[in-house]
Amino acid sequence: MLELAVILEFFLERYLEGFIILVLLLFNAILGFFEETQAQKTLAALQSKLAVNASVFRDHSWSIVSASILVPGDIVRITMGSVVPADIVLLEGQLLLDVSLLTGESVPKEVGTGESGYSGSLVRRGEALAKVMSTGVHTRFGKTIQLVKTAYVESTEQKAILQVVRNLTFVNGAIFFFVMGADHSIPVTEVLPLLLTILLASIPVALPATFTLAASFGARLLAGKGALLTRLSSLEEAATMDILCADKTGTLTKNELKLIAVVPFGKASGDDVLKMAAMASNDGGQDPVDLAICNEAARLNIHMDRSRLTQFVPFDPQTKTAKAIWTDESGEVISIEKGAVRAILNECAFSEDALIKAEKWQSEGFRVLAVSMEKLGLSSVEGLVVLTDPARDDSSKLIQELSLLGIRTVLVTGDAPKTALHLAREVGISGELYPRQTISENDSPGSYGVFAGVLPEDKFNLVKVFQKAGHIVGMCGDGANDAPALSQSQMGISVLTATDVAKSAAGIVLTRPGLEGIVETVLEGRRIFQRIQTYTLNSIVKKVVTVLFLAIGLLVTHHAVLTPLLMVIILLTGDFLTMSLSTDNVEGSKRPNVWNVQGLTITGGILSFIFLTFSTTILFLGVKAFHLSLGSIRSLAFLTLVIGNQATIYAIRERGPSGNSLPGRWLILSSVVDVLIALVLAHFGVLMKPLSNQIVFVVFLGAFLYMIILYRLKIVIFNRFLMQ
Repeated sequence: MLELAVILEFFLERYLEGFIILVLLLFNAILGFFEETQAQKTLAALQSKLAVNASVFRDHSWSIVSASILVPGDIVRITMGSVVPADIVLLEGQLLLDVSLLTGESVPKEVGTGESGYSGSLVRRGEALAKVMSTGVHTRFGKTIQLVKTAYVESTEQKAILQVVRNLTFVNGAIFFFVMGADHSIPVTEVLPLLLTILLASIPVALPATFTLAASFGARLLAGKGALLTRLSSLEEAATMDILCADKTGTLTKNELKLIAVVPFGKASGDDVLKMAAMASNDGGQDPVDLAICNEAARLNIHMDRSRLTQFVPFDPQTKTAKAIWTDESGEVISIEKGAVRAILNECAFSEDALIKAEKWQSEGFRVLAVSMEKLGLSSVEGLVVLTDPARDDSSKLIQELSLLGIRTVLVTGDAPKTALHLAREVGISGELYPRQTISENDSPGSYGVFAGVLPEDKFNLVKVFQKAGHIVGMCGDGANDAPALSQSQMGISVLTATDVAKSAAGIVLTRPGLEGIVETVLEGRRIFQRIQTYTLNSIVKKVVTVLFLAIGLLVTHHAVLTPLLMVIILLTGDFLTMSLSTDNVEGSKRPNVWNVQGLTITGGILSFIFLTFSTTILFLGVKAFHLSLGSIRSLAFLTLVIGNQATIYAIRERGPSGNSLPGRWLILSSVVDVLIALVLAHFGVLMKPLSNQIVFVVFLGAFLYMIILYRLKIVIFNRFLMQ
């Protein structure tokens, strides 16, 4: 519609007005282009993760090539510290793979001969020969890229703008054709200018720019609080979010194993068991289990003379144990093993008590290893060590604060169900465990609170399922496996330690340790929602009143009481100066907001009737009491709409009784400028006929009385039609 207004302006040789509207169109187009490029950044970051090298056996020799030219059937060598270049099956050797990038599992996966490994996994330990099974976009990691390409969610803000513009166009168009049919005395030469004036009056020209300005203002505030916006719409969606899907590993947890308990048996003490576990660990490797045990031993000042270590056998996925041979001070040879509980118990005198205690810890989601010692040919279970990926210090606080704000949090992880359930209960996430590990778009998540063992496509589908049910969904994650869900959600959040892939897919990137920035984003989003809701409501009132006022003026005077030039001035003084509402001091709601366009329309209609009553009264006074000429009536109409609009803003800027918060300084300044421009133009006759002091006084007095009446009525109107 703005394009049509530009064409009409230039056709009527009104070049200044046409140029102003053209600038607005370009501004909105630039904003749209910025949003489009964000998706391309996500894809580029994902594809860069595939840009790794591989050692491949071709033409009877080994060579280093780009992983992008690998083909199924190639034989590759995988070594510690490298990234698995494709989906593979091991031919010989063994690997400890960190698969948190793909599945979110906090504990690395042991892979042996005949077992599969996936592209993008990090090799923590071991070396192997493997056969390439899938490459590029056909790998499990490659499928993540395809999901990001298909991720799309319609902004509730965009839908609201379109519905508001549609409603205004329909109402104002109907009014125009009614008036044209009712009054046949309008000169033909005035029909096209009148059409242009109504068209300009109908379009909320600055509405998209106001949304962007409000979000930009909030983004600057949040940047100082540890939340960086990469997609402005995410901040606006934060106000309406009612479900947050939170990843486990690296998001709600620290993504580092920590030893939390030692359970000794027999005569051994806790320190003895921990020392033996450390003796059967590699303190210089990358195995997170060994590092957790050695770090805890060092913290407790438990030391050992590693010069007495004669042999160390790393964890073997076949035996599920690691083994170390030591000589003690007396020269005796001792063998210490740590590993899976049943594997250790089967090599010693089986202990039912040890098994019961281990299973109790395991049922609560912890990882449990048994430690045994063999000396003088006798083997005995010495104790258990218990490890976990601990929750962040502020995870429980986040869940509680979001709950108070009306937002339900669900846990979505690739980790084991028991581990996920334990963390959920620890941080305060309610709801039962979803019974299946795969999620399709046709599933119903119901009131389930924990989704465990899921893959990237399942997280992606879960977000879509919630959205299909009418929820506004946030997603918080840190890995590439979270990228599709981050892109699909209305509010994607990546934590400080997230991968580049996750950060580029998210709309909000936390720049400080912890999760505090999430709550700050929600609170700021709700303040922004109230600001733009006020602007939108004011736009509806202003546009409807302007067109109705034109219609009434046309029926009374048989002429247009506003010219296209005066309408453009109203656009500048009204639409653009009132964009300062985007920085107003307001209080956000305590519950998620909803774009209730129907409620906005009804509320706007009622407020329009009150505004129209005021403006029509002033118009009749000008025609009947002051007997003004057509030029002076147009000046009076211009001044009445400008001053009445300012009265409307200050009466409705708060949802409750006014006075809870003072207007922002930019709002006050813009109001002063708006009123002064209108007063100077109308009083001194610039671009219009001048008005006397008496008439100007009547307009201001009437606007003041109108504002008092509107202030008294607004709470009843808002509570009945607008508030959720």
